[in-house]
Amino acid sequence: MSVTIPMAHVPTSSRMVFAHRGLNHQAPENTMPAFEAAAGAGVQWIETDVDIIADGTPILIHDSTLDRTTNRTGGFYGLTRADLSQIDAGAWFGRDFRGTRIPLLSDLVTFMNEAGVNANIELKAHETGKEGSLRLIGSVLKELENLDPERELIISSFSSLLLAHFHEEAPELAIGMLWESKAMYYDWLSVLEMVGASYIHAEDVDLSPTRMDAFTGAGYGVNVWTVNAPDRVNQLFNWGATGIFTDTADRFV
Repeated sequence: MSVTIPMAHVPTSSRMVFAHRGLNHQAPENTMPAFEAAAGAGVQWIETDVDIIADGTPILIHDSTLDRTTNRTGGFYGLTRADLSQIDAGAWFGRDFRGTRIPLLSDLVTFMNEAGVNANIELKAHETGKEGSLRLIGSVLKELENLDPERELIISSFSSLLLAHFHEEAPELAIGMLWESKAMYYDWLSVLEMVGASYIHAEDVDLSPTRMDAFTGAGYGVNVWTVNAPDRVNQLFNWGATGIFTDTADRFV
């Protein structure tokens, strides 16, 4: 695989506020209206999820099925780009969003360049096997070639294998290892080092000052998900968090 990713994508800011799946309380999650609402509110960071369909097109969607956030049911791994125009990803949220489409990763890259916003892109744990997972990585990297150098980017995933492969292909990009609190074991430092992570993306549940000190003391940034209460956001930043993922990012601009 040969890709050319601009080198200036490593985040330099602290106290980052990530609009979780866009500004999802104002517009349907992981759609362009949600991303536009976040940017319009002055939010500098967007969080979204990426997977691929049958023809290798990377799309932005959280679930591995269409049931919850579209007017269709079932999986999307058998779809092609042409099928997406028949899927409504907004009507479930409200009448004003009828006709909203599932966005492509290329749509997000264009939007980031035009709006001057940054993104955390979560690689979904692709479910069709090794070939599909590697294809996901390659497709994402290909789209990121079009990202302007001044835009900042974090690539995250719950899958350490996906992140390790991604880091091998693009070691210049910042990596965030996602963990649920119940799944974080004593080997967390080994995992972070082996995937080439710069950040721990830690679940807010059971996160304590002691654990935060251990993470930051090991030299990692800590971005916490998903935090909506202002007092907790303030507390986490005071503990040394570098960022928070929130459904109400407009409240914390």
